[in-house]
Amino acid sequence: MSNTLEERVPPRRILGLAVPALGVLAAEPLYVLVDTAVVGHLGAVPLAGLALGGVVLTQVSSQLTFLSYGTTSRTARLHGAGRRADAVREGVQATWLAIVVGLVVLVAGQLLASPIARVLSGDDEITAAAVSWLRIALFGAPLILITMAGNGWMRGVQDAARPLRYVLAGNAISAVLCPVLVYAAGLGLEGSAIANVVAQVISAGMFLVALVREKVPLAPDWALMRAQLGLGRDLVIRSLGFQACFVSAAAVAARTSTEALGAHQIVLQLWVFLSLVLDSVAIAAQSLVGAALGAGSSRQARGIAGQITRYGLIFGCVLGVVFAAVSQVLPHVFTSDTAVLGEIPHAWWFFVALQPIAGVVFALDGVLLGAGDAAFLCNATLLSAGLGFLPLIWASLGFGWGLAGIWTGLSLFMVFRLIAVVMRWRSGHWAVVGAVKTP
Repeated sequence: MSNTLEERVPPRRILGLAVPALGVLAAEPLYVLVDTAVVGHLGAVPLAGLALGGVVLTQVSSQLTFLSYGTTSRTARLHGAGRRADAVREGVQATWLAIVVGLVVLVAGQLLASPIARVLSGDDEITAAAVSWLRIALFGAPLILITMAGNGWMRGVQDAARPLRYVLAGNAISAVLCPVLVYAAGLGLEGSAIANVVAQVISAGMFLVALVREKVPLAPDWALMRAQLGLGRDLVIRSLGFQACFVSAAAVAARTSTEALGAHQIVLQLWVFLSLVLDSVAIAAQSLVGAALGAGSSRQARGIAGQITRYGLIFGCVLGVVFAAVSQVLPHVFTSDTAVLGEIPHAWWFFVALQPIAGVVFALDGVLLGAGDAAFLCNATLLSAGLGFLPLIWASLGFGWGLAGIWTGLSLFMVFRLIAVVMRWRSGHWAVVGAVKTP
């Protein structure tokens, strides 16, 4: 089908959603980068402890992306069909799920923090540092999930401004508090965990207040929650594939050397940060594609998909050039340890070269998530992980390839995903019209 002006939406409409979404997506990893920079100057062991503790805590949000992405998909279709009250009800039930699951994660995390850190690290000193950080930071788990649910329903109704304000409020206060607690208060690594929880308390509280002000029924609706979990199943399995890769990468880096793990933490957090930056256009795609399909317009949904893909490619190329230019300067912001700095180039140039590929992959992820095509994305991710990332990671441990081997695995993972999502996009099978059916 040819692309006509009628199939597209004005670029300013995409930017109106993407720019605030960029702020929301960038806020948390930017805070983590600040946290990494603060802790990095405590030494290699605290930095390695933060790396492992951060990987474990990240599982909370990464495994439960349906609370944001799945909620956006369902809410956007309802919003496109003119059913705002039903759309907000999706947010209410997603928030109940967030509270229940978050409390389970908190209790389980306290019990399992030490054995998990020991398995990942293999070093008693790093394990102790990771556990001390993680036991405190886990109190933010339910709050992280509430914030995810809030972002999900607000994106679905195309309200991008409030999530930005709420997330920035929490993270800005916490970013100021972090160095104060770590250095001035003398709390060290534990101070960074306390600052992390403070950020989550502020942001989650603001999302809860906003939901109450919508004046929709707030009681749990178990039938609606079960419907959300149906879409969530595929997204959770997909997330497990991602996290099997990234946890394995952290474990192999830890067994390579403390310095390699510290370097991997720095480059990985930059990767996560830029992944979410690129995901800003994908968030706009989720909202706009879902609304177009909910309104019955597959023609417009296809046009939006083409626009988003082009924007993602351009954005990725720009980021690749920028981070190539700062390769000799930026790593020094995060650590002064010369051994860690010496390991960073083994991962850095993979990270730079992958940005254009990531721009397209994440853009099309957003298109397909907006269409509710979670089953395909799940299968594509698992296949890419099994053929690309995981074999190279564990071969790196056996053959001593270090960070270069780990990041070669990530590169194969992204190339396989690129092939899969481009083929799916071109097929058009994802563009199924209709609103989400609610009980």
